[in-house]
Amino acid sequence: MRQAASCLQCSASTIRGSLPTRNLIAPYADAVRIAAVSDIHANLPALEAVLAATEDAGVDEVWCLGDVVGYGVEPDGCADLVRERCAVCLVGNHDLAVLDQLDIGSFSESAAVAVEWTRANAAERTLEFLRGLEPCGERGGVGLFHASPRDPVWEYVLSGEQADAGMDANPQRIGLIGHSHVALFFSRPEGEGAAGTRGAQASDGALLDLGEGSWLVNPGSAGQPRDGDPRAAWLELDTEAQTASFHRVAYDIERAAEPILAAGLPSRLADRLYTGQ
Repeated sequence: MRQAASCLQCSASTIRGSLPTRNLIAPYADAVRIAAVSDIHANLPALEAVLAATEDAGVDEVWCLGDVVGYGVEPDGCADLVRERCAVCLVGNHDLAVLDQLDIGSFSESAAVAVEWTRANAAERTLEFLRGLEPCGERGGVGLFHASPRDPVWEYVLSGEQADAGMDANPQRIGLIGHSHVALFFSRPEGEGAAGTRGAQASDGALLDLGEGSWLVNPGSAGQPRDGDPRAAWLELDTEAQTASFHRVAYDIERAAEPILAAGLPSRLADRLYTGQ
C-alpha cells in the first residue's frame, strides 16, 4: 500500500518527477480526441483490437488507466504495446502485486496464481516499465485514477455514495477511473450534493455530455470485461466538444483463452472471457 498512500495526495508535479518521459502525465498539448483504456490484464488480442479501433477512429492520444498485466499470459506483448502507443499509463493493483509491492492475500485464488505466474514469466523490461508508473495523475484538466480519487489503487466505484465521495476528492471536474471492469459513469450537477448524484452502466455507443457538473467515467475493461459484454471496451473522450462515448470491439477470445489454459492457470481465467463476467 506504499504507493496508494502517497498517491492520495498526488499532483501533476509529483508525477512529473517520478515517471519516465514516455509516460509523463504532463501539461496538455494539442490532443483533443482521447482514447481511454483500462484493465488490459495481459490480453494481447483484446489490446490489439482496441488499438486498431482507436487508430481507425483517428484519436490523438491513448491513455491507459492501469492493470496492464495479471490474469492473462502475454504481459510482455501488452506492456510493449502500451509503452509504444500510450501517451499516459497508470499502474494498477495487479501491476503492483506483480512487482511484489502489494500483499496478494486479499486476491482471489485464481488472481493470486496469475500474479505468481507473471512474476516468474514477465521479462525484466516489463517489470522495469511498471516500476516507473503511478496509480493516479492529471492530464489536460482530467483527473486520472486506476481505482478512485479517494484510493487510486483499491476502491471500486460502483455506487452513488462512492462516486459522490470520489468526485469530492478529485481536484478536477472530470475524472477517469478503471479497476471495476464495468463500463459506467456517475455525474453530479454543479452546486448539488450527494442527492443529485446519478449513475448507470454504459452500453456500446452511449454518449455523455460532460459540459457541466462533476463526472467519474469508467471505460470498462479492455482485457477482461465484467459487465456481461465480452467484447473489449474503450472510451473516446473529446476534450473540445466535452463529450465521452463508449465503445466495444469484438476480438478473437479463443486466441486469448487457449494460452491461459496451456500455461496451466485456472480455467476460470479463460472461461470468463467468453461471458464477460
